[in-house]
Amino acid sequence: MAAAAVGYLRVSTREQGESRLGLEAQRVAIESFASREGYSLVAWHQDVQTGKGADALTQRPGLREALKAAKAARGALLVSKLDRLGRNSHFITGLVEQRIRFVIVSMPNASAFEIQLHAAFAEEEARKISTRTTEALARSKKKLGMAGKSKQKQRAIRALALAAKGKAAQARAEQLRPQLEFALKDGASLRVATRVLNERGVESPMGGRWHTPSLLKAARRLGLR
Repeated sequence: MAAAAVGYLRVSTREQGESRLGLEAQRVAIESFASREGYSLVAWHQDVQTGKGADALTQRPGLREALKAAKAARGALLVSKLDRLGRNSHFITGLVEQRIRFVIVSMPNASAFEIQLHAAFAEEEARKISTRTTEALARSKKKLGMAGKSKQKQRAIRALALAAKGKAAQARAEQLRPQLEFALKDGASLRVATRVLNERGVESPMGGRWHTPSLLKAARRLGLR
């Protein structure tokens, strides 16, 4: 007998909610995972609301209903990516303490403890990346007396900026893994996969539409090509 599960979807802006493109991409990822792993989806709930803040649950009726439905069904709550559940580690910990089984499609084997750790690390890493990227860009724009710095110092500053950008790109690619795996399944060509992503409204890592070169770069970052 298939295990019961509740699907939860979230986009952060009204425009995304009205277009349903972001919601549809999440639904496809969850449905594909549920079919593959033997879950029976008994209910769907969604929010069009930001995931920021430790008290985000008060602003997200869809998530509150999803939690109730999962408890009633004694099943799991399926979410496409951890950031669709929340971006605040304290908030994630609070959800885990409700003793509901969360399954993150992009990291399905993670335990509740690992999910909390991942959320904490992701939150801290995002903060560091944001800080380093902002500082590196500020240095680049203002040059900060680069001409007066040693070549070694200049190389260090440039390396810092490149490293920050690289980590940010990798993090964005990981968030898109379920959608890319779906588009590239069964050996689909890059051209076909690009069309699938654009038709489903999945934004590229830099925002906007996908093109074959950007898909190839993201797929290589994830080891899909």
